[in-house]
Amino acid sequence: MREDEKQMSAVIRTISILEALSKTDRINLENLAKETELPKATLLRFLSTLTSLGYVFRDGADMYHLTMKMFAVGSRSLKHIDLISTAIPFAKELSNDLGETVHMGILEDCNAVYVLKEESKYTLRMYSRVGKVIPLYCTAIGKVFLSEMSEDDKECYFRKTPLKPFTAKSIRTIAELKTELDETKKRGWSIDDEEHEENVVCIACPVRDNEGKAIASISVSWPTFRFERENLSEYADKIKDTALKLSRVLGYID
Repeated sequence: MREDEKQMSAVIRTISILEALSKTDRINLENLAKETELPKATLLRFLSTLTSLGYVFRDGADMYHLTMKMFAVGSRSLKHIDLISTAIPFAKELSNDLGETVHMGILEDCNAVYVLKEESKYTLRMYSRVGKVIPLYCTAIGKVFLSEMSEDDKECYFRKTPLKPFTAKSIRTIAELKTELDETKKRGWSIDDEEHEENVVCIACPVRDNEGKAIASISVSWPTFRFERENLSEYADKIKDTALKLSRVLGYID
């Protein structure tokens, strides 16, 4: 193995150890070896280095856990991360890949707000703007946020929000919406199939922070005449991949 390959292997192993430790309060060597799939002797060598650097602590019961140094390093980087500026290159890449308009929205009370827009390459584009407020129940971005809510928060939203139809395809009953939200949560993406605007289809996925919370939702919109329905799964996978890459930059560990 070349020297650069050895260094890369060491980095990958170190990260896998830190990520495994981040998922538990305390863990012994045997269980950590199972979690990381590393030989105990190798794992012990890496743990010794991480302990000497102050990132890992070994207590009197031979249990290992992360120290606050890991948090301190991560928290210092958080202040340099701006959601919108961080998302721009991801939005551009996704728009170039699929050729369509990309939006990113955030949750604001009982609605969502566009905070980023990357235009389609086509002359005929979506009528939307940064700052536009959109409902949750009939938009792809909005359904992502609804699907992430606790049951109590959903019930509160349903009580406060009448399901006003925007098009003939808008969801009209809470029962139907609940089914849609369950499906959204299960598959990891939502769809607005001409529910908010006629002749517009939109697919969205959650963008998560370091705690796994959906802090934003990123979407792609198509006019129906350019939307190839047989490619729905392929479209969704590309959007999910982009959302996951952005989430990882924001500290999310999947």
